[in-house]
Amino acid sequence: MQRSAIDKSRLEAIDVARGLALVAMAIYHFAWDLEFFGYVPHAMTAQGGWKLFARCIASSFLFLVGVSLFLGHARGIRWRPFLRRLAMVAGAAAAISLVTWLAVPGGFIFFGILHQIALASVLGLAFLRLPSFVTILVAIAVLAAPNFLRSTFFDHPALWWVGLSSINPRSNDYVPLFPWFAAVLFGIAGARTAKAIGLFDRMAHWRMPNWTRPLQFAGRHSLAVYLIHQPVLIGLVWLFSQVMPAAEPARDGQFMRACQAQCEDVKETPFCEYYCVCVMGTLENESRFNEIYEGTPSTETSQRLQEIISACTVDAEFVTKGEEHDQ
Repeated sequence: MQRSAIDKSRLEAIDVARGLALVAMAIYHFAWDLEFFGYVPHAMTAQGGWKLFARCIASSFLFLVGVSLFLGHARGIRWRPFLRRLAMVAGAAAAISLVTWLAVPGGFIFFGILHQIALASVLGLAFLRLPSFVTILVAIAVLAAPNFLRSTFFDHPALWWVGLSSINPRSNDYVPLFPWFAAVLFGIAGARTAKAIGLFDRMAHWRMPNWTRPLQFAGRHSLAVYLIHQPVLIGLVWLFSQVMPAAEPARDGQFMRACQAQCEDVKETPFCEYYCVCVMGTLENESRFNEIYEGTPSTETSQRLQEIISACTVDAEFVTKGEEHDQ
């Protein structure tokens, strides 16, 4: 029996797509680095078009994870390469957590995109043989879950990775199971459909233009590029800052913009305005603001911050519900 074309060679178009996603990620991270060093407004990358851009980038990466998982293992799980790749991704995720915990403990990456890829790669195996419509239905449920299932039960740090806590925890890269696993499931369903209509067999014969070779190379080595590009970019911006440092903006304004941008992921603007004023005011009254702002809180301040967040959440809920009642 003649084997399918997708078994014989890499799909150059998939590598190019992955390479383009890496370029987009580098653009976003460069903007984040400029923000971190004060060259652009604080919280710029957490709002508006930049926020949408970041979500599209993460979604595209995770969608391609689902596609690659199907291409690699739909006919049967190849355990050795799967476990080797899983170990590499999980190890890289752990290294990022350790480095960011040491460098920016107030916003360290405890469950970022690599953590999500590692977990989703394992969970996704259960969907490789299921019909596309079943996988799509589960994906829709995963996508919708944060709108209906958020609970204070998930507020314990040990459960933040789930993505259903009442307030999003502070992190420089937070990609929890819900809703982001949905993108991987859509990728698996899309790949199954593409195989069924023969798209992958046709793609195996596509030859991409020569100018895409750098993108193909990056796509074939996506993990290495992901790990290397941000240290290089932030190092270049740091070197520039030693020659031409950015002007120091007002800290309270930066904190408020960042707080509201994060809060408005899950709450309405009136709630977030009161909540952020409450958090910042309490931190300032207790002389803890600088620790939090600079990302160097003590263990005691970190614990106290969670208490402040909980108290201000209750206060903001009470005030905003009272205002709705008065209207």
